[in-house]
Amino acid sequence: MTQQASDTPAVSAALTRREAIAGLAAGVAAAALPAQAQTAASPSPAAALLDDAAWRLLTLKPETATSLGIDTGAHAALRGRLDDRTEAGQAAVAALVRADLARIEAMPDAGLDHATRTSLAVVKSAYRTALDGFALPYGDVSVGGWRNTPYVVIQNVGAYIDTPRFLDSDHPINTSADAEAYLARLAQFPAVLEGETARLKATAAQGVIAPSFLLEKAIKQMGASLSAMGSGGGLVESIERRTREKGIAGDWGARAREIVTKQVAPTLERQLAELIAQRSKAVRDAGMHTRPGGDAFYAWALRASTTTRMTPDEIHKLGLESLAELQGRMDPILRKLGYTSGTVGERMTALGKDPRFQFPDNDEGRAQIIAFIQKRLTYIRAQMPRAFSKLVRGNVEVRRLPLAEEPGAPGAYGGPGSIDGTIPGKMWINLGTTRLHSTYSLPTLVHHEAIPGHVWQGEYSNQLPTIRAMLAFNAYSEGWALYSETLGDELGAYDDDPVGKLGYLQSIAFRACRLVVDTGLHAREWSREQAIDWFASTNGSGRDEVTSEVERYCSWPGQACGYFIGRSEILRQRARAQAALGKAYDLRDYDNAVVEGGNVPLDVLAANIDQYIASKRGG
Repeated sequence: MTQQASDTPAVSAALTRREAIAGLAAGVAAAALPAQAQTAASPSPAAALLDDAAWRLLTLKPETATSLGIDTGAHAALRGRLDDRTEAGQAAVAALVRADLARIEAMPDAGLDHATRTSLAVVKSAYRTALDGFALPYGDVSVGGWRNTPYVVIQNVGAYIDTPRFLDSDHPINTSADAEAYLARLAQFPAVLEGETARLKATAAQGVIAPSFLLEKAIKQMGASLSAMGSGGGLVESIERRTREKGIAGDWGARAREIVTKQVAPTLERQLAELIAQRSKAVRDAGMHTRPGGDAFYAWALRASTTTRMTPDEIHKLGLESLAELQGRMDPILRKLGYTSGTVGERMTALGKDPRFQFPDNDEGRAQIIAFIQKRLTYIRAQMPRAFSKLVRGNVEVRRLPLAEEPGAPGAYGGPGSIDGTIPGKMWINLGTTRLHSTYSLPTLVHHEAIPGHVWQGEYSNQLPTIRAMLAFNAYSEGWALYSETLGDELGAYDDDPVGKLGYLQSIAFRACRLVVDTGLHAREWSREQAIDWFASTNGSGRDEVTSEVERYCSWPGQACGYFIGRSEILRQRARAQAALGKAYDLRDYDNAVVEGGNVPLDVLAANIDQYIASKRGG
């Protein structure tokens, strides 16, 4: 879609976008694939509608189908397609969401079982929130996801990062057909990049340009990716290596290299040129309050991230109060360890410099970190029967982040694998510098990203209807992962390890700091430097880690607020269940009620716990 010139570009762009979305609404249904084949036992009308909605959305999100391992059989064609990141592609998603929301809202829920009512509520919440995002004049809006951003391409957003990682880690190569599908996707990569570049230009025309320091980081990363493509790079190496390992005959490397060097690289070069051009116009102001329509975008982003209506002031206050309580617990532990002088943050900074808790900043240190993580996974997996009455596999692979992604990435992230288990869940670890990690911070990171955090929880969601495996809510996802850190502590992970206990408490405090910093940046006119200084000195976190974190909040406004708010609600619901059930309460049953209820907005979580309490009472 072309950007129309106007004396009021923000208003013009908003109208153009809404008009395009409305115009596509009628045509989306005809383009959708048929619903997944029904089993012999016909599903209820509500279940059939949910399944149909899932497959209609998957036609526009084929990468999700691959990640879930369901691009097979009648849907095998999805394996050869990439998501459409053009403005028209975004409008098509919005149009489909609007059409299917109307169908789902018309579905009566009287007489439905609790699980089906929950699924309907989840879809309604995710779709309504997404449509409010699509109604904004700019931004990358995720339907049932966590990555909402005003910037189409930046240091941690964009196909230049996402597509190579996806093709290497999620796209399977077990047959020659898989390899052909890889090449088909690779051939679509230039069009994806061109679509993003057009959106970059359109957003800039509205006066929405990323802060200069983010652009500088993105330019450096993209330049490194482009340099590697001169000889093919990882996109070629991945298909060469995997076809060789599987014994799949064919000239795969040469064919991939032809696409990368002659099609992908020139297109990425044009995208890089656009970022460089925007850098010349950029300012260092970090917050959304300085962008046209930024206050409205931030208000929506906070709602999407927290599934609440909390204001920036309320969130800022919660962060400060919670931080004070957590540091009150850290202080006596530090004193017992001999750290008696200075603020808690200053003493944690001193602890962070102690070589006893560090890894060598070289390949030996990186190997030590991977081995340390594997050992912690073995430990925490063995504790799961104490926390859950029904277990999942915990199928997780630990992998280093791609080198080109590391400078703009957090210390780690993770997520579940495919529904059938053939693609394992991943715990991605940033090893650009080992200074991001310590022996006392890694255990909580394992609990958060892998078990019983993102990978573990995601395996329960993968057992739900397809639409439920696709849709996620940041406050639940990250709230559960942070609650998982608390479970690790309650299961005894730090009983004989006071330094590890400090690492756990610092991790929770880190998320309380996020509430303060995110709202400080976007609603209180904090600068990047002010945010970094406050964060590092207050929590005692390393400046390398904090710098990457603060820059992440600048590109993903609001996302960082979901963690602490989600954890707080899970703990509040747990206390409510304990009070209601008394001796009938069992931690294992409660945890299963939370994860088996699936990824939900926080109001639906409360309804799920109502159902759990009633079931335990025999009601």
